[in-house]
Amino acid sequence: MQKKVIIIGAGFSGLAAASFMAKYGWQVTVLEKHNMPGGRARQFKTEGFTYDMGPSWYWMPDVFDRYFNLFGKKTSDYYELVRLDPSYKVHFGDSQITIPANYDTLKNVFENIESGSGVALDKFITEAKYKYEIGINKLVHKPGLSITEFIDIDVIKGVVRLDVFTNMKKHVAKYFKDTRLQQLMEFPVLFLGAMANDIPALYSLMNYADIKLGTWYPSGGMYKIVEAMYSVAKGLGVQFQFEQNVKSINIDDAKVQSVSTETQILYADAVIASADYNFVEQQLLQPQWRTYKANYWDKKLMAPSCLLYYVGINKKLKNSIHHHLFFDTDFEQHANEIYTSKAWPKQPLFYVSNTTATDSTQAPEGCENLFFLIPVAAGLASDTEEKRNEYFAQIVKRFEDKIGETITNNIVVNKSYGITNFVSDYNAYKGNAYGLANTLLQTAILKPTCKSKKVKNLYFAGQLTVPGPGVPPSLISGELVAKLVHKQLG
Repeated sequence: MQKKVIIIGAGFSGLAAASFMAKYGWQVTVLEKHNMPGGRARQFKTEGFTYDMGPSWYWMPDVFDRYFNLFGKKTSDYYELVRLDPSYKVHFGDSQITIPANYDTLKNVFENIESGSGVALDKFITEAKYKYEIGINKLVHKPGLSITEFIDIDVIKGVVRLDVFTNMKKHVAKYFKDTRLQQLMEFPVLFLGAMANDIPALYSLMNYADIKLGTWYPSGGMYKIVEAMYSVAKGLGVQFQFEQNVKSINIDDAKVQSVSTETQILYADAVIASADYNFVEQQLLQPQWRTYKANYWDKKLMAPSCLLYYVGINKKLKNSIHHHLFFDTDFEQHANEIYTSKAWPKQPLFYVSNTTATDSTQAPEGCENLFFLIPVAAGLASDTEEKRNEYFAQIVKRFEDKIGETITNNIVVNKSYGITNFVSDYNAYKGNAYGLANTLLQTAILKPTCKSKKVKNLYFAGQLTVPGPGVPPSLISGELVAKLVHKQLG
């Protein structure tokens, strides 16, 4: 008789887990709180503008290619990829650096800033490539249940080169002395939810992904990935039930028997929870079935939350590209406000995406679609409309000053999204946007386990468990957890 699995959540990890479980022959039902798949990568449309609500960077195209290939498909079956050139632009206090897609051109950019840094970049990227190949092909595909998983000849032989016990900040400083180059090389690890002095230098693999593998854009927006994964899952027979708010996971004799939503009870042989891990344990399980107590989570270093603005303007910009990073204020001060003092930032760094610089379909003719993002500490109180308006006025002014064009009087859409929204929409612990910070003490077997220690057939996927935050890791998370479920229960 065909075994049944229920998957809670239709974000990237839930979609991936669903497809792999169906491929293994299970009957799969996905329960999703919202009226569409995608989770934090949902989409919304208003007044002719189309917005990706979450992820906006397409890195590691090989991970996506591999995913679709495992189902006999190609990425190009679903969407067209455009490599961005320039990849992005970084604005500093009195200068800016535009990052070209061509590597030799980038070396010249480095060399013009700091003599010898072109050669240093070669050495840095050679090491980063090695880490990427080991990290992506071996380390991230481990479920993190035992240290013995990492007894691998290539990993053991290369443990020194992997720089697991050196932090990223020291690693970058060995190669580059100019502060702007250091911040530029430290930037990719911000996707991992912590500052460079807390992230193992292993993650310079992200620089290889950035510089060599490139920054891409799926024509039609990031939601095209969600649509593609949803199509794969539907083709495999996965059943989706939207607007199903899960209220409890029902346990008997240390086994999940069923899942209750607001309207029904569904029985299953296994459950994979890809919703917020803390919420699932603390709200959907009775206390005796929780692997972790509330104080466990309080001690964890969370990746940041975000203050987001989805903005539409009724003019075209001459000086804007697809991705802008604004490092024009004190980098260390903002970092301390996120991770140490956990305070609202005084002068935040921020990011702007202009998808219409690449894709005119994302806005009405003659308009631009802008996405502003300010990283903020998870768990902050007073996420008020007044505070959001104050920050928006500040960053718009800085954006206008740096690109030399005004937008204030041309704004026709302005929707904000912050900590309170992450909590209400995703049950996100402390309103986090990216899960757990990928520090050394929160890596691999030191992350919350992907298999419940109390319930025999309950598993977890997503950014609060292995391998970690980000879109490619979420795809891998769904795959490795599905593989584990099938191996143990299939």
